[in-house]
Formats: sequence, structure tokens, C-alpha cells
Amino acid sequence: MSEQIAEQNSTPNTTQGTAKPASRGLLAILDSRFTPPVFITLILLAGHLSFGMLESYQKTLLAIAASIVTELVLGRFFMGKWPHLASAYITGISVGILVRSPAYWPFALGAMISITSKYLLRYKGRHLWNPSNLGISALLFLAGDIVASLSIQWGNFLLPIFVIWALGSVIIWRLRRFHITATYAFFFLAFAFLRSYMLGVPWQSEIAPITSPEYQLFMFFMITDPKTTVKSKRGQCIVVFMVALVEMLMRLDRVIYAPFYALFFVGPAALLIEMWWQSRRVQMAGTPA
Repeated sequence: MSEQIAEQNSTPNTTQGTAKPASRGLLAILDSRFTPPVFITLILLAGHLSFGMLESYQKTLLAIAASIVTELVLGRFFMGKWPHLASAYITGISVGILVRSPAYWPFALGAMISITSKYLLRYKGRHLWNPSNLGISALLFLAGDIVASLSIQWGNFLLPIFVIWALGSVIIWRLRRFHITATYAFFFLAFAFLRSYMLGVPWQSEIAPITSPEYQLFMFFMITDPKTTVKSKRGQCIVVFMVALVEMLMRLDRVIYAPFYALFFVGPAALLIEMWWQSRRVQMAGTPA
């Protein structure tokens, strides 16, 4: 997944440059640098203990190990220092959860592609793709005959999903990114009902994916990644609206992995537009009247 929320937390009091001093009590504990890794581990445990969603512990551990080793090597080579590993852990565990394959190599390769993209696919000092989104999308597109994404649902047992939503909402609210997830969820549901009307299918089948473990990772980690989202709050809401819209169009065209591909195309395009707009404003500000 990315230099995600965990990486944002790896540097104390730097969230969007305006983070408040840590408060006391439970919220202070939740706002520690280890909160996102603990949260994603909770998703894994809830999903696996309830429904056995993992391919195997070995494959998930392989993805985590490949991600951490790649982060250490590339961080040392490109930055000259040992990087904090919370982000690499989240990337590895995300690949371990989301990738489905009878082979072992996709788990290692997906994690390595994800981390490598952070260091190589950069423009003006920023990487454009959410790393795990890029790695998983690449695997699904290039090796679709042997790789699939997680598609297990929580079934009718909703307790795990309520726990995940409650805890995830508190965490991303503290990180001032709740509006991103909330906006995406709102438009996903709106487009789900629209698809139901257009296709003449039960609305329950169209909204069901948002309760799956796959979507919990997508909503709480991928689309909220501070390193690959635009800066303004309004811009972030517009971008996730576009992600939901492109996803809906892809679903109408029967694209199986629509959410991953939608973010793959919309996310970098939004960042490039933001960079172009900021550069244009700087040039206009420097132009004599």
C-alpha cells in the first residue's frame, strides 16, 4: 500500500503540517505511529479468524518480509538512511491480504513492485501512485491468469465490520482524513443504487462489496494515503468522487477489479493536475503586472 497513514505518523506531530500535540487518554494511544499497523493487523485477524480469508500465513509473511527488505535496501540506497518500517509493514500485509494466488512468487513480487515504485516512479519529488495499489494492479493486469484479488465477504456476521468501521473512523478522524473515506463511501453507495436501477438487479448485490475486507483496506488505507492525495480538502473529496465514478463505469463494463484500476488512473492524474496548477500559480505570481 504506500507511504500511507503509518508513514505520516512515523514523524511525530507532522500530520499535514498542522498536527496538534498529542492529547491524553485513549485517543493519544490510537494516534501513535503504530496505530495503522495495529489496525490493519486487526482487519487481518478479524477476517481470517472469522472467514479464513488468507491464502496462508506463509504467503502473507513472505509479502511482509519482501516489502520490509525492499524498503530497507532502497531506503538506504536512495536516501542514505534506514527508513521507518511501519509503511513497509502495511504495504506487505496489504499485498498478503489482497492477493490471491496458488503460487508464492506473486506475493513477493507484488510487495517488491509496490515498494520500488515509491523510489523510482516520482515526479518533482513525489511518487504518484499509491504503492500497494500500483503493485496489486500490475499483478492483476499482467498476471491475471494466476493472480486474483480478495473477494471474500463478511457474510451476515456484521460484528467484525462494525468494529473495523468504528475503530477505523476514529483513527482517520484523528488524522483529519475521515472526509475522504466518508465521501467515497457516500458516492459508492449512491452509484450502487444507480447501477441497480440501470441494470435491474437487486440493490443489495450492488452495495455488498463495501462491507468486504477488501474494501476496508481500500477505504481506510489506499485512498487516504497522505503521500498520494492532493493537498486541499475540497480537492481530496473531488478526487474520491472521481474514483467512485470511474469505478462505477468500469463495473458497468464488467471490469472485475474496478476499484483498484479506478484509483490507479485517477490518483496520479489528480496529482499531476495539482502540480501543474501550483506551478502555474507560481509563474503568474512572478509575472510583473
